[in-house]
Amino acid sequence: MKQEYTKYTADDLNVWQKLFSRQMDNLSSKGSEVYLASLAEMKEVLNVNKIPDFVELNKVLENKHGWTIEVVKGLIPVDEFFQLLSEKKFCASTWLRTLAQLDYLDEPDMFHDIFGHIPLLMNEDFSKFAEGIGNIALNYLDDEVTLTKLQRIYWFTIEFGLINENDGIKGYGAGIMSSFGETNHIFEDNIIIHPFDMAMVIEKEFISTEIQNEYVIIDSYNQLFESLDELKKLLNKKSS
Repeated sequence: MKQEYTKYTADDLNVWQKLFSRQMDNLSSKGSEVYLASLAEMKEVLNVNKIPDFVELNKVLENKHGWTIEVVKGLIPVDEFFQLLSEKKFCASTWLRTLAQLDYLDEPDMFHDIFGHIPLLMNEDFSKFAEGIGNIALNYLDDEVTLTKLQRIYWFTIEFGLINENDGIKGYGAGIMSSFGETNHIFEDNIIIHPFDMAMVIEKEFISTEIQNEYVIIDSYNQLFESLDELKKLLNKKSS
């Protein structure tokens, strides 16, 4: 599959621009500084003025850390997803939500996949962490229990992770960075924030059908990358 760029309409561009500009304003004090710096690094190919062209994005991503975008219709089987991660291929849809769907979607669209996920692949530690989860998953592609544990790690880090930056809580997970409501929700009083602990995360259930009430916070992206060794030990211990 590939992105059919000429099929985007003026309405699509309008949606992209509304989403992009609104989130940039919203994230200025709430988003990870590393994420925002990575987004700025990609400004020539990822900006408010045009719908991103995957060919242009791939040139920048591949030149930086070897990643490319893998076009998918929507959600794909977990084992296929992790296998693509191990190959430094990040899955993305090419469709955009409508104006009526600006604040809620049943499944990820291109704004979530590209604006939310892609910038941090420019960060070396985050890039190695994402690839590392995929590499570990290759040993467990027929093991649904272990794949579920890996999904939990992905969920509480890459999808909905928080980070301590300059003594403040910031979002970095794509589900936060691409969602106006979720970005604001992480600062509400009723949420629960757990310090990052790999042994805890692999056993923690998550809910994918509603806004999150529990999050996991890291101190740095290097902490994520270095946690992969502990993950390997935990999974080996449980499978032995």
